[in-house]
Amino acid sequence: MKTEQSDRIWRRAERLIPAGTQTLAKGPGQWVRGAAPKYLSRGRGSHVWDVDGNEYVDLVMGVGPISLGYAHRAVDEAIAEQLADGITFSLMHPLEVEVAELVREMVPGAEMVRYSKTGCDVTSAAVRLARAFTGRSGVLCCGYHGWHDWYVGVTDRGAGIPESTRALTHTFRYNDLDSLAEALDQDTACVILEPMVFEPPAPGFLEGVRDLCKQHGALLVFDEMWTGFRVALGGAQERFGVQADLVCFSKAIANGMPLSVLTGRAEVMRLCDKDVFFFTTFGGEALSLAAAKATLLEMRAHDVPRQLEQQGAKLMAGYRALVRELGIEYSDCIGLPCRSLVTFATSAGDPLELKSLVQQEMLERGVLWGGTHTMCLAHSDADVEHVLRAYREVLTLLDEAVRAGEVRKRLRGEVLEPVFRRTSNFHTKPREAR
Repeated sequence: MKTEQSDRIWRRAERLIPAGTQTLAKGPGQWVRGAAPKYLSRGRGSHVWDVDGNEYVDLVMGVGPISLGYAHRAVDEAIAEQLADGITFSLMHPLEVEVAELVREMVPGAEMVRYSKTGCDVTSAAVRLARAFTGRSGVLCCGYHGWHDWYVGVTDRGAGIPESTRALTHTFRYNDLDSLAEALDQDTACVILEPMVFEPPAPGFLEGVRDLCKQHGALLVFDEMWTGFRVALGGAQERFGVQADLVCFSKAIANGMPLSVLTGRAEVMRLCDKDVFFFTTFGGEALSLAAAKATLLEMRAHDVPRQLEQQGAKLMAGYRALVRELGIEYSDCIGLPCRSLVTFATSAGDPLELKSLVQQEMLERGVLWGGTHTMCLAHSDADVEHVLRAYREVLTLLDEAVRAGEVRKRLRGEVLEPVFRRTSNFHTKPREAR
């Protein structure tokens, strides 16, 4: 596999761009440096091509935003039609209302809607609204919620965040109601969590979070960047039957165009009228709203969540069948079919080394693989079959390397870096602070 053009562009980027990338998950630390491509040039359907001309079945899908597929006709036509009329205007555009009405129709409890551009914009707005509504300052979180001060100060990348800001946010453990109950107090403005990442909610967990918030007068905020419009048209609230006070969406809603959405109870959202300032020049940018309208209509017309579930289930079942057949007891595939994760146990060695070798070999077989199966509408039966054929070869090679103790030796590049995504057991609320 040729990567010469990728490498040439990367050498230019290193001199100009901090960390070399705008999105950490797309950067070279998450790909086997020395063996993987660094830059993609185009995509169509479920396939992408890198700048050296190599073609792949994409299982990353833009790190989430590509929900229908690259260059999806209905979305591209909506963007082109709007582009002919203009992008950003001096007054509001009707699409602001039209998309809000679609969100209200699909999402439980979506009484009012506000737009922005990135996921962390709306999670931060939700926290600010919760503080204004409750008159409290504390935040309890469980998951990854972006780069803004209120959240990232609890992580190991919190340089530049004042200690006074760090002290206001703490974490609790997913599927552990006791850890949440211990941390909640009279100063908790909100509890914000991803309702599901890869581990499913235990029976009664989300309901218990809802009840604890109500008991303590805190707002419940769902960060649905990954679950929104994927696990169901109405997101995790519909899938799991639990309604939050505020809900944050991005990624899947506009098939790759930059848009995020904050929605929820009108009495909370109304604070944006006067009390809470959350306005942006590009909040009503029309190309993204046109894309969102087309995407949501396509999702409803074609029952996209059902199709993602169906194709993703084939990949999950196929992978699990292969590891059983090959006797690879140290690997599994977990999560929901629309977005599942391949895991490696430490019993076979360093999981990052195992993942690195699998990634290297999957790329050689035309699969853009970062450890997950992020499904889009365009993933076909032929794509699934191609991926499973690649897995059969790659898992056989992996097991040979594990048995020989040569996983690291068989890598042609550098081991992947740990993913920046810590969701529990850090910056937990000390008892004495309560």
